[in-house]
This record gives sequence, C-alpha cells and structure tokens, in this order.
Amino acid sequence: MHRFTLDFLRLTKPLLLLSSVGFLSACLSTEPRTLTPSITLSAENELLAGNDGSAQNAGVSFGLVGGVNESDSLTNVSVLPGIRVRAVTPAGAAERAGIRAGDVILAVDGAETNHPDMLDALALQTRTETTYNFEVRRNTTVFQASVTVRPAMENQSAPVELYRADPLLSRAGYSTEWLQAANGERVSGARLVRLFAQSPLPAAGLRIDDIIFAVDGQSVSSAQGFISLLNNQYQPGDRVSLSVSRNNTVSTIAVNLWDPGRRLSSLRAWPLFNYQATQTPDASRLSIGDLILFSLFTYERNGPERSYSVLGLIRSSSGLGELAEE
Repeated sequence: MHRFTLDFLRLTKPLLLLSSVGFLSACLSTEPRTLTPSITLSAENELLAGNDGSAQNAGVSFGLVGGVNESDSLTNVSVLPGIRVRAVTPAGAAERAGIRAGDVILAVDGAETNHPDMLDALALQTRTETTYNFEVRRNTTVFQASVTVRPAMENQSAPVELYRADPLLSRAGYSTEWLQAANGERVSGARLVRLFAQSPLPAAGLRIDDIIFAVDGQSVSSAQGFISLLNNQYQPGDRVSLSVSRNNTVSTIAVNLWDPGRRLSSLRAWPLFNYQATQTPDASRLSIGDLILFSLFTYERNGPERSYSVLGLIRSSSGLGELAEE
C-alpha cells in the first residue's frame, strides 16, 4: 500500500505541475503598453497656401458665438426665431456694434437668421471689408446694429514649411537635403532636424543634421519619402538598416524602430487574488482574498485617483480630481 502511494504520487506530480502552469497561463493576459495610433501621410508636395502662393483667406469673424434660440422656460423648452448670442469677443466686431451676450439676431441685411450655421457660412463667404445690418432683439426691444467685419487673414504671409514629422516609428522630424556623392552626382535625402520623446534614433547613434539616404538598401530622396517608406513597409519594433551621411562620411546604422511594448493587463487566481488593468481609461484594480460579497483588501487606481479598502469597512482615498467640462 505504501509503495502504491509513492508510485501514484510520482506519476501525478508532473500532471499537477503542468495543470498549475496551464491554470496560471489561462489566467494571465497582456496588452500593448501604448496603443499604436495611425497617421495620415502627407503628399510629397503639400499645399499650405493658396494656388497663387499666398495665404488662404479664411473669411471674417463677427466676434460672437451663436447658438439655437431656445426658450428660457424649463418646463416648456421650444426653439424661437433668431440666433441666440452666447458670447462676444472683447473688442470684436459684434461688441463694437453694441451687441451683447443674450441678444437674439433676427435678421442680417433683411434675411431672417434662425440657425448659427447661417452666420458661419456668411462669415466664410465674406472676403472684403463689409458692413452688415443686424436686426437684434434684446428682451422685447428690437434694434439695428451695424457690424463691420474685415478679412481674418488680411496682410498675413503664406505659411512656411518647417519639416516633415514622423510621430510613430522613428519619432523625429526631417527636411529634404541635397548632397554631393563621391562620383560628383547630386543626391537627396532626409536630414534629421528634430527628435521627439522616446525616439529610438539617439540610442542607435544618430544625431541632429545626419542625412539618411537609404533604408535597407532602398533609396530615400526626400523627407516625406523616408517617412512614407517607414510607415508603409515596417511595423513597430522592426530593425532597419539606415545609410547615413555625417560630415561627408557614409556609414550604416542599425535602428530598432519605436515599439510600444507590452504590459500585464490581467492576472487572476481566485479566490486568492485578482488583478486587472486597462489603458482606456487608465485604471487598475487589485483585490486580495475575494469572498464574493467583499474582499480582504482592495486597491483601485483611476488616473490620479487611488482608493484602498480593508474588509469593505475601512476605506481611504487620495488624489481625487475635479470634474472638468471639455
């Protein structure tokens, strides 16, 4: 009987070990530490100004924020004629004309206005200095206000491109740069002009002003071409070989592209403990001794807020935030 017991234990011990490992594996899960966002790649020739090279005219500003004219009754909410002025810009066109928050715009140049979109469309269509006659109601008094507006971007120069940005795989900014090859030919590449947080380039040995002209043997002719090549053909964490020119010396540098990594998101061994974490919202929860109705100890974090509970009776909180309207 004793020998049988020893043989049984010897045979079942590996099975129990495998079962325990399988149980823990089933209770363990991970998720990306930072969800990799997607970006829209710019065209090679991005048009930042108008077709003639000047800054695009964005219309005019009436200097007010308008909304639907809802009645003030809490028991009988209805939409009344006109546009309710929610706010006015200090020293803006509306304020200079005597319009105040709470006024209702009934018409502009004789045309009835019953939705704020109508005022927005009129502002976008106005390209020159213009005076509009607003018919305005304040309480039960209706008056006329002359609102003079000017083009919002008058006398402004066209925007100037600084660089092209790759916020994901290399987390850096580049500009197109021309350089002369050893055979006398002129070639172009992507000059490194800015490094963003968590960029993998400095750790690989790249510096500001280095010029990248090939990725794994594929030629790079511009800043946008380099960014498009990386984001179209590679994934986070891939290892790439960059051909780099520094002080007229060409070298090959291996770079591990930015990788969000992974983190523990769930681990459970009921009823001993249960741990869960999420990215959106940024929160985590740990309970020890889950007794269904309550736990022996519970820790919860939701952003900066933290709370502790012992036996469901003793509670403590810290880092409580304030509600904020976005």
